[in-house]
Amino acid sequence: MNDELGINRSSLNTGVRDELRLRVLRALEANPELSQRQLAAKLGVSLGGVNYALKALVERGFVKAGNFRKSGSKFAYLYMLTPQGVAEKASLTTAFLGRKLEEYDVLRQEIEVLKSEVCSAEATDSCKAVGCDEDPY
Repeated sequence: MNDELGINRSSLNTGVRDELRLRVLRALEANPELSQRQLAAKLGVSLGGVNYALKALVERGFVKAGNFRKSGSKFAYLYMLTPQGVAEKASLTTAFLGRKLEEYDVLRQEIEVLKSEVCSAEATDSCKAVGCDEDPY
């Protein structure tokens, strides 16, 4: 459902979930020995959020979890991306890049409108401050 700002909450939630999955896949590809706690700290999300994302990635066959001996008698998990996981990471990366480019275009248009408003108010000091005459793109 759209709110008054025109934001579709369902697609927003999907985008957030996809971004977390992508971040988890990227982190695990770089360092498969990360614990869930380390992964949560590295990504700045809750341990529960990482657990939920990892569980979903394992269930879908994108990540394979295996035991290995970390030190002495301590066991830990090794999280390896499967070939399907590598393909999913590529797909999520493409979608993420598309969303970010759209956001960039919207922000650029919004900046131009705001600069125009500031400069049309004949506030020359404000106009100079925001660089109305400059094109940073």
